[in-house]
Amino acid sequence: MAAALDRIRVGSAPDSWGVWFPDDPHQVPWERFLDEVAEAGYSWIEMGPYGYLPTDPARLTDEVDRRGLKVSAGTVFCGLHRGPAAWDAVREQVGRVASLTQAMGARHLVVIPSFWRDDKTAEILEPPELTREQWAHLTEGMARLGREVRDTYGLDIVVHPHADTHLDTEEHVERFLDATDPDLVSLCLDTGHYAYCGGDSVRLIETYGERIGYLHLKQVDPAVLADVREQGLPFGPAVRRGVMCEPPGGVPALEPVLAAAQRLGVDLFAIVEQDMYPCAPDRPLPIAVRTRRFLRSCGA
Repeated sequence: MAAALDRIRVGSAPDSWGVWFPDDPHQVPWERFLDEVAEAGYSWIEMGPYGYLPTDPARLTDEVDRRGLKVSAGTVFCGLHRGPAAWDAVREQVGRVASLTQAMGARHLVVIPSFWRDDKTAEILEPPELTREQWAHLTEGMARLGREVRDTYGLDIVVHPHADTHLDTEEHVERFLDATDPDLVSLCLDTGHYAYCGGDSVRLIETYGERIGYLHLKQVDPAVLADVREQGLPFGPAVRRGVMCEPPGGVPALEPVLAAAQRLGVDLFAIVEQDMYPCAPDRPLPIAVRTRRFLRSCGA
């Protein structure tokens, strides 16, 4: 029997139900997501894209409470590398999400850098590499955001490296961590995105453990990933090809990742995210049930 991972709090997210947008005809209704995530055996959820779940705190509290659920975090995308000109738009977006996150009793705000390549159309929106000035804007902007979110809402930001953003590879992630204040900026390590971009999650946890504030659990199919890399596909089409797969069938192996996280000796959320947009409405629940069973077999 696996050792108990008593510092790891497992949850899931709308992403595992094929939800990428606040409103989309390809997505399951939010009521069905809440019903099924509870049925699958999870007690913690992320809120997903702002506007997918109800944004009235009283109503959302009622909906999650009666299903025995609790909220772990909210999520925002932002382009802080664009410098001070982007700050007002970022602050407005963050304010909406952080306010609801705080009202739901959560303590984390997952911050994802904006895409340099459109995940639907594959249009190149910006160069994939930042200039030195843009790196400074990104790191200084995240520190400012971390301070404001903490002081205003009592939340910790956890920055999420993500495919087709400027924060993706081991080199970029380490550069970002080395340039940011650990008191203000922690990392949301997404095991699938990090593997997608060539990173080693266990090594990152062992090297920068004090910076790991949150986990997303995800695996990639190595065979599909090899094709994606060979063809230079954007992330959206790669997901439609099944690059993110059901554990334990992909990489990285989650048992050593969870064990390394447990050794940090701090409480961490580990939120399951299996990108499946778009997907048939009956597909997510059986996968979620099997994934929860697998994580229990790992001790989580």
